[in-house]
Amino acid sequence: MKRLALILSLVAGSASGQEVTNGTGVMLRGLDKIDGFHSDIEIRPGQSASFGQLNIELQSCRYPAGNPAGDAFAYLVIRENDAATPIYSGWMIASSPALNALDHARYDVWVMRCTTS
Repeated sequence: MKRLALILSLVAGSASGQEVTNGTGVMLRGLDKIDGFHSDIEIRPGQSASFGQLNIELQSCRYPAGNPAGDAFAYLVIRENDAATPIYSGWMIASSPALNALDHARYDVWVMRCTTS
């Protein structure tokens, strides 16, 4: 329950009283834990990208207003092999990737930052 409250407060921007700004996209990093392959993945809202057998869709990326290098958080929907049911759907926070992480045997995906252009 505390985890959910923290995520909601960060998304709302109320954790520190800061306003948030929507980014033009997100920069993610993906890791294939089997072969050690990693890749940076850039996605725009409403678009998707593939990483291994994962299809990653970005709904929104937000960051503190006036601080694009600040703590980013992104709402992602991740499906395996384009399945109808997502294996992950929720907010990922750049500074706390383990707080609400993708739980997959082979792949790790985490938020690096929002893009602004």
